[in-house]
Amino acid sequence: MIKSSNQLLAILLFGVLLIAAPYSAAHQQKSAISTISFNPRTQNIEIMHRFRMHDAEHAVKHIFGKNADIINSTETKEQFSDYVNQHFSMLVNDESLLLTNIGYENDGQFFWVYQETAEPSALENMSIRHDALRDIWPNQVNTINIEGKGVVQTVTFSDSVELLKVSF
Repeated sequence: MIKSSNQLLAILLFGVLLIAAPYSAAHQQKSAISTISFNPRTQNIEIMHRFRMHDAEHAVKHIFGKNADIINSTETKEQFSDYVNQHFSMLVNDESLLLTNIGYENDGQFFWVYQETAEPSALENMSIRHDALRDIWPNQVNTINIEGKGVVQTVTFSDSVELLKVSF
């Protein structure tokens, strides 16, 4: 039985903390998901990078200055898109593929960056580098799913991993 308003307040506060704990931890997790998709219709490789808007907001202020605003500023959105393009590459036979920046979008919860390139002929393997945000947050984890060339493959960039290779 609750004996005082202080006990009731303590119980309510504890309940709020229990409910809020998963959400506060989610904001502390720095991660991005990308998809590399082989499009048989266009013979292009399409790349989609998805960053949590919360992380992107903090990142742009760190990278471009305290006035950077990825929500309302077209300039900041373009800067962040360019930043992602500079921190992602794919290599075939030790040569970088020329990636075209297709664009970006903010869907509220996530910030998306899109790229594409022509699919090389006789592609047997590919090396990938994805270090976006890893230069400011050492615990940033970038995961990439590769689809459209057999079984879906997943590679994860964490810790000191800089380059990963996939075979088809």
